[in-house]
Amino acid sequence: MHFWDRGRLHYEWLADAGPALERDFLPEDLLPELASLTRVRPAGLVFVQADCRPEQSVAEVEWVHELARSGAPLLAVVAHAPLENGVACEPDLEHLAGTAPLVSGVRRLLQDEPPGFVTDRSLVTGVQLLARHGLAMDLCVRQHQLDEVLDLVDRCPDVLFVLDHLGKPRVTTEDFAPWAAALTRLASRPNVRCKLSGLMSEAPPDRRTTSALRPWLEHALTVFGPGRCMFGSDWPVLTGVAGYTQWCDIVLDTLAGLSEEERRWVLSGTATATYDPVNRTARAKDASHGSDG
Repeated sequence: MHFWDRGRLHYEWLADAGPALERDFLPEDLLPELASLTRVRPAGLVFVQADCRPEQSVAEVEWVHELARSGAPLLAVVAHAPLENGVACEPDLEHLAGTAPLVSGVRRLLQDEPPGFVTDRSLVTGVQLLARHGLAMDLCVRQHQLDEVLDLVDRCPDVLFVLDHLGKPRVTTEDFAPWAAALTRLASRPNVRCKLSGLMSEAPPDRRTTSALRPWLEHALTVFGPGRCMFGSDWPVLTGVAGYTQWCDIVLDTLAGLSEEERRWVLSGTATATYDPVNRTARAKDASHGSDG
């Protein structure tokens, strides 16, 4: 999930986000929603950068660590990093890896960038640098960018990727087949994980139901497998169209036919394996040994 405090940081995108999101969202706003859940009990939270001004990204990370020290149940942080700067972003990555103990991944928003940006040489170089620090990369893209994402992944085989929001598909009958084919191609790359989130915001109002969204979730579970899928809330962006419990119930209903172990992977195991800062350290060591060899 995301948090934001407009008194501390500036979020330009909120000006066009609608009245439901044009306020502060802090841990104390989320905890009552989590407490109301009856079917699952979250053990901890992963914070994903909330797209403040790029020059404030270090301040955002410091603020989120303050929230954790104040008692927010945060287990990991996905921070912004200017990966498009290529080798010049190395000091930023060193700072995150060396001074921010909860940071285990980065996200450079790509969803509104022009064609060619995802595969630009400088961005690819910046992404490749993540491996030496053990940092995963969250991919927030739209359906039409999935082929470029595949190219990026192929050029960064040592980096662990997480596809956010199932690639933000256009949730229509005619768009399902091309999206499903693109997701299948991406799932064939073993270093990619898929976050089950975001569909409520992408779907038209009449399709925000379990029956309408089940095919999209089931396809992701089929091609990635439960061991490479993870639940994501996209809270509080989600609140613009639905509540936390509503989305949670849709995912849980879709998982009902899986084994207990498979459900555990989707609900916590994959996220822990991906974002636990201890695993970041292990990935960095593995990358170091690989380069030495």
